Amino acid sequence: MPATYDYDLFVIGGGSGGVRASRVAAAHGARVALAEEFRLGGTCVIRGCVPKKLLVYGAHFAEDLQDARRFGWEVPACKFEWKTLRDNVLAEVDRLEGIYGGILENNNVEVFDQRATITGANEVTLADGTKIKAATILVATGSWPMVPDVPGAEHGITSNEVFHLDEIPQRAVIAGGGYIANEFAGIFHEFGSKVTLVNRGDRILRGYDEQIRDRLLQISLTKGINFLFNAPFERIDKKEDGSLLLHLAGQDPVEADMLLWAVGRNPNTAGLGLDKVGVELGKNGAILVDEDNQSSVPSIYAIGDVTDRVQLTPVAIREGQAFADSLFGNKPTRVDYQNIPSAVFSHPPIAGVGMTESQARDKLGSYKTYTADFRPMKNVLAGRNERALYKMIVDEGTGQVVGLHMIGPDAPEILQAGAIAVKAGLTKAQFDDTIALHPTMSEELVLMR
Repeated sequence: MPATYDYDLFVIGGGSGGVRASRVAAAHGARVALAEEFRLGGTCVIRGCVPKKLLVYGAHFAEDLQDARRFGWEVPACKFEWKTLRDNVLAEVDRLEGIYGGILENNNVEVFDQRATITGANEVTLADGTKIKAATILVATGSWPMVPDVPGAEHGITSNEVFHLDEIPQRAVIAGGGYIANEFAGIFHEFGSKVTLVNRGDRILRGYDEQIRDRLLQISLTKGINFLFNAPFERIDKKEDGSLLLHLAGQDPVEADMLLWAVGRNPNTAGLGLDKVGVELGKNGAILVDEDNQSSVPSIYAIGDVTDRVQLTPVAIREGQAFADSLFGNKPTRVDYQNIPSAVFSHPPIAGVGMTESQARDKLGSYKTYTADFRPMKNVLAGRNERALYKMIVDEGTGQVVGLHMIGPDAPEILQAGAIAVKAGLTKAQFDDTIALHPTMSEELVLMR
C-alpha cells in the first residue's frame, strides 16, 4: 500500500453491512477503519428490526394470555407495564451494540466514534477535523425515515423515536401502508391503543401478494384496527393538552395522542460530500453502483440501504461480504437478488418469496396457484376464528414453484425453509413427494392439491 494512504479501506457507517465488510476485509489482511456517528449496529440493531421483533414478542402475550384460559390455565387479570418491556428491550440493544464493538476490535478494525464526510476520492474528514487517506472508501450509511412536507409534521415521530416512548398512547395514528406501519399497528393495538392507520393510497403492503395482504386487512379490521385510505395529510395541529388534531383530505379531523410517520425511508446521503467528489446519485439520493458495488468514482463503493436496491438487513450483509471478498479476498463475488424472502411481523405475520400472482400473470406464459386456507389448530381450541392462508404459485410449463406466500402464526419461521426450495428451483411434484410432518401448520406446504 502506498505510504500516502492511512488505510486500505475506510468504512462510513457501522450498521450490519458496514460491520460485515470491515470484519471480512480485515480478516483478508486489509488495514481497516470505520466511522460511526451514533451507535454501532445501525438501524436494524439499534432502532429497527431487532427491538421491533422484541416488541412483537411482547405484544403476542396479549392474545396468548387470553388463549391460555381455553387450554386450562387459570390466568388472573394481567396488567401490561410498557416501561418494563421498553427498558428490557433497550438493555438488549445495548448488549448487542457491545457485541458489534467486540467484533470490530477482535478483527483489528479501528473505530472512530464520530461523523465522517468524503472530501476527496481517497479522503475522508472526521467531525474533529482529522483528515484520513484511504485507498478505498465504502459508504454504508443506510437509510433514514421520511417525514412528509406538511404543516405540523414535526409533531409526529418516526421509527427512530418510537422505542423510547414514556408511555403507550391511548390513540395511536400511524401514517403509511408498508411493513413498518402494519407492524406497529399490530403492536400498539395489542398494547391497548386505539389504532388508526392512515394511508394516502388505496391499499396496504404494495409488493406483497394481493390475497395475502387482503387477508391481513380483514383480520386487522376484525381485531379493531381502523383504516383510512386515500387520505393524504393536510396539516397537524398540536393542542394545549399535548394531543394532536390531524387534518386529512376528504376526512373528518382525527384526534391522536401519537402520530407515527411510517411513509418510507430514503438513502442516508445528505451532507456526506458525495456530490462534491462526483459520486452519481439517483432517486431520493441513492448512490448508484454497479454489480460490484462500485460508484461512478472508482475508489468509492456503497452497500446496503444507501444504494436503495433492496432495503433488507440480510441483503446489506451479503453485499458487505461480497464487497470484501471481491476487493480484498481475491474471490470475486456478486449478490444474486432473485428470490429474496421477506416478512412482515404483523399480527399475524406475513412472509413471501418469489413471484406474486400478479407478477406471474405478467411474466409467465401460464401458471397455476394452489392455496391452503385453514384455522391453525391452536386457534381452533382457543376459539379464535382467525384463519391462515398459504399460497403456492407454479410455472405450468415447467412445474417449478416460483412463489410462496403465507399469512399465519410463525409464517416467517416456516418460509425460511420454503425459500430454500424456491431458490433451488424445486417443482410442485417434489413438494408433493415429501411426506407431511403432522400435526403442523407447515405440512400444508406439501398437501396443496
